[in-house]
Amino acid sequence: MDITVVDVPERGRFEIRDGELCVGLASYHVDGGLMTLPHTEIDPSRSGRGLGTQLVRGVLTAARERDLHVLPYCSFIRKYLLDHPEELDLVTEADRPTFGLATANS
Repeated sequence: MDITVVDVPERGRFEIRDGELCVGLASYHVDGGLMTLPHTEIDPSRSGRGLGTQLVRGVLTAARERDLHVLPYCSFIRKYLLDHPEELDLVTEADRPTFGLATANS
């Protein structure tokens, strides 16, 4: 597998690709300094291989590189943040209670 995470801004999403084949996506919208993340999905035939985790890691890395905070409406991204509290700074302290992340790194 040749796995890459690619930003496709004209479609408002990041794609995770195996070679040229899109096997999953994370939709997003940027407004000011915020990246809203409403949805992720992975091809069901590819589930259980860690692709969702790789996708979210790539999205959050891009947000950090662009100096953006994230609004993790997607439950998979919220779970990732709970499992990786070192990334929690990408959600402002004021927004954390909204997403059930208020005590994630306490």
